[in-house]
Amino acid sequence: MTDARYLDDAETHEFEATVETVRGSDRVVLDRTYFYPTGGGQPHDTGTLSAGGGGDGVTWDVTDVRKRDRIEHVVAGDAPEPGTTVIGSIDAARRRAHSRYHTAQHLLSAVLLDEFDAETTGNQLYADHAHLDCAYGRFDDADLRTIETRLNDLVASDLPVRWYSLDREEAEATLDPERTRLHLLPDSIREVRIVEIGDADDPFDRTACAGTHAASTGDVGPVTVTGRTTQGAAHERVNFVLE
Repeated sequence: MTDARYLDDAETHEFEATVETVRGSDRVVLDRTYFYPTGGGQPHDTGTLSAGGGGDGVTWDVTDVRKRDRIEHVVAGDAPEPGTTVIGSIDAARRRAHSRYHTAQHLLSAVLLDEFDAETTGNQLYADHAHLDCAYGRFDDADLRTIETRLNDLVASDLPVRWYSLDREEAEATLDPERTRLHLLPDSIREVRIVEIGDADDPFDRTACAGTHAASTGDVGPVTVTGRTTQGAAHERVNFVLE
């Protein structure tokens, strides 16, 4: 089992690891990784794996990261041999963008629930824009202005963001199911990672999530709601960008 270090540390962008196995000719499984695999609406990290030193070093571009039974790093060209020690380097700008957008999505989910009793049903983020789907009839222009104002107020408040793991049964027994959205997780997941935003005793948002996030809402930066689209009966999509 690959040690998924990104779950605890979203700030490390370079690390040493050992190639445990290679699947096919281009899917590398490491003993530990900080590369984030596609999941939860967040795209995978990109970067490089490097082996050797000086002018004799070999570098492989990491073009995709997938989580199946193991975390697979898809590389361009023939993969390094099992047992090879490599240095993983993550594209820090891409990771930071994804972390900012993912944190903003959490804020948006909480605002929609508070203001409109609209539960999040899905989301997708990229390095330069994102959208969130929710159960709601239709937002008008005034609603979108309210949402944008609330989001930027939360950014200006510079609320802390933290995460920790919790046994699923304990989480289901003690946490608000509407906010944590635990029902969206497969039954096979027995330990959940909880992300909280705001005061530790009374957080603004508390959600089950395995993505990467900013250290505080101030790191998100200004939010612009760019519009909405209908996603079928009683479902809306809110689109937004960050500066």
